[in-house]
Amino acid sequence: MIIPKQIKTIKNLLVFVGILFIIFLINISIEYSKYKEVVYEEVFETQVKIINIYEKDKINVLRLKNKNFEFFTSIEKDSNLHKLDLIQIAFLTKKIDFISFLKGFYAKSIYFDKIKRNNTFKDKIVQKINSNHQSYKINEVFNALFLAIPVSTELRDTFANYGITHLIALSGFHLSVLSFLIYWIVYFPYDFWHKRYFPYRNKKFDLLLTSLVILFLYLILTDVVASLLRAFIMLSLGIFLLRSNIRLISFTNLLITFLIIIAFLPKYIFSISLWFSLSGVFYIFLYIKYFNELKSMIIKLLLFNFWIYFAMNPIVHYFFKNTTYEQLYSPFLTIVFTLFYPIELFAHLFGFAGIFDKYLEIFLSKQFVVFNVATSLFIFLLYIFLSFASIVSKKAFILLNVLLIAFTVYLYT
Repeated sequence: MIIPKQIKTIKNLLVFVGILFIIFLINISIEYSKYKEVVYEEVFETQVKIINIYEKDKINVLRLKNKNFEFFTSIEKDSNLHKLDLIQIAFLTKKIDFISFLKGFYAKSIYFDKIKRNNTFKDKIVQKINSNHQSYKINEVFNALFLAIPVSTELRDTFANYGITHLIALSGFHLSVLSFLIYWIVYFPYDFWHKRYFPYRNKKFDLLLTSLVILFLYLILTDVVASLLRAFIMLSLGIFLLRSNIRLISFTNLLITFLIIIAFLPKYIFSISLWFSLSGVFYIFLYIKYFNELKSMIIKLLLFNFWIYFAMNPIVHYFFKNTTYEQLYSPFLTIVFTLFYPIELFAHLFGFAGIFDKYLEIFLSKQFVVFNVATSLFIFLLYIFLSFASIVSKKAFILLNVLLIAFTVYLYT
């Protein structure tokens, strides 16, 4: 009996999804056992790293992380603590449920002690970055851009008011620049050995695999940021599909990426940064599907940045209400960033990192007039429905753009 190729493909996909579901069940069980360990007694003590400090009027809120979970707690403002410090902390566990444990819970701390620790490789990179700049804000920018260290609330709000938080969160663009750089650094020494000792091997594939290994180490260095993890898995999947002569850009591949992430790291289902990252790629794929026939590369580039930005707005404003007219600069700033990021990467590697500092100071010191505009639940659900329908229907895509334009007018008028 001859089985059609399409049926074989669907069958293989279902088997793969089934395997991922089993992996998900195993990992969610492991997470639950970690949760039970935490809540077994009313007080739990552990060693944690300070990921971020959110300054409030009367207290500071700490975002803390150990190898098993993340959580938040409050401390006095005069506590001498900084980002990346290591502390021993005890907190109450009575009100922590399993969903909160996965999402990142808030717990009242009983006491904490600062722990002296040896400098890690990551600490040395942070110190090297900080030694190149005089401004604390600029240090924060480059620590975020290169190491995914969260920025302060003030700086986060500045980026949100410019509409460029997606540029600061490490994701696909940053990974593509790094992979390009790694590929060509490794290329020339490998080419020398390849020609003399193993010319029979596929040089490009070996270089891509080497780049992947180095990028994986970088992913670990950043503490496995959700948006960067998505980009890494898509890159790995892309190399495999390219090797197998399978179409790279497809919504199925995006779904597989999501399923892989959730199967191995179930808590990431609650990560907003992951959902935003997936949404961004989804609308990039929609853009390619419907606008790829445009002839002019300049029009393509401009339309790409503008359309993706406006397409994400109804989703972003469902979660974050802050709106400014300066957010309309976002498509232009995104284009500028495609040059800024690789230049700064080289600048930090070769000792002229302060080249744009005075301009960054001006950029970061801008004052904004902020007003709150939110996407209603009805519009949000309608927009999501039309977005998915646009995968198979051009009429739905037209309606999506009508809604997108109407929302943009509503947002800024």
